[in-house]
Amino acid sequence: HSGARYAVKDQESAKECIEENMILRRIAPGSFELNDGLFVAITEEDLEYYDDFMEGCAVCGIPTRTLTREETLRLEPNLNPDLKLAVQVPDGTMDAMRLPLRFLATAKHNGAVIKPFTEVLSFLMDGHTVSGVHVRDHTTGKEYDIAADIVVNAAGPWAEKIARMAHVDVPVQPSPGVLVAVWGRYNNMVINRLHRSGDGDIVVPQRELSIIGTSSWVVDDPDKLDVPEEHIRLMYEKGAEMIPALKHARMRAAWSAARPLIGSRGATTGRELSRTFKCFDHADEGVEGFVTITGGKATTARAMAETTANVVVKKLGLDVPCRTREVVLLPHTAYYTG
Repeated sequence: HSGARYAVKDQESAKECIEENMILRRIAPGSFELNDGLFVAITEEDLEYYDDFMEGCAVCGIPTRTLTREETLRLEPNLNPDLKLAVQVPDGTMDAMRLPLRFLATAKHNGAVIKPFTEVLSFLMDGHTVSGVHVRDHTTGKEYDIAADIVVNAAGPWAEKIARMAHVDVPVQPSPGVLVAVWGRYNNMVINRLHRSGDGDIVVPQRELSIIGTSSWVVDDPDKLDVPEEHIRLMYEKGAEMIPALKHARMRAAWSAARPLIGSRGATTGRELSRTFKCFDHADEGVEGFVTITGGKATTARAMAETTANVVVKKLGLDVPCRTREVVLLPHTAYYTG
């Protein structure tokens, strides 16, 4: 994300996105398709959003370039020929497998032990202090304890469930969304509709596929998600308003995943909740040794980790600066090769 999607109604998140966008380009070269993005105005109503959008991007420090209809169609000939104009922004496409592996590989190189398929079942407690976790390795069925000076809860949409194990509350509202991948690369740039963020208003190129997203609703349990047929149809319908050929594109896959949005229960769709993040030190609630990071998005993952690490280092009584803004990540293959 360049942050432009949030530049009008969620400027804190937009500023986080553009800052991290530039950092990630520097520390993870080769993990992104730096193809830029277009926010396209299809209708007169879209055009009415233009001034607010441009002002928001300027406030948030997001570079923009306005393109005429003709310039836009030369760049992306599959776009709706009725479009009025477009705004170019520094969006990009990330490799959702390789980028996390680069973070994990670099962490391993610096002494971290990665334990996939390992579920936290409960906390080890010493009075009102969390002193570790009791876990189950789902590859072997074995259960065991892991002692810790501090436990960080970075469980995404499950953060609230994990926090309850320590008898503290984290205001997380799981908000699923459906995405639909279709065969064929119908656009080379990330295409967004020039209006307030809504359902089916972004099309992301990914290798030989185009991914249409996304819908939004709220759930109580992030383990109980479905992929409603009407949401799939809506993605096709809304995507085709920007790229008409998508209407008859062959589906490769459809899936849903829950966003860990910060907010109290009771939101109706999740659209009204901010995409920013927050780190909670549960000492404020009388539980020591326990920190939660939640909210955010993939683009701001590094910033979330830096914020959390700074809290942890301070709690440990250390004075060690975070260096992840400068350290270039190891290649994703290093996760397997060491």
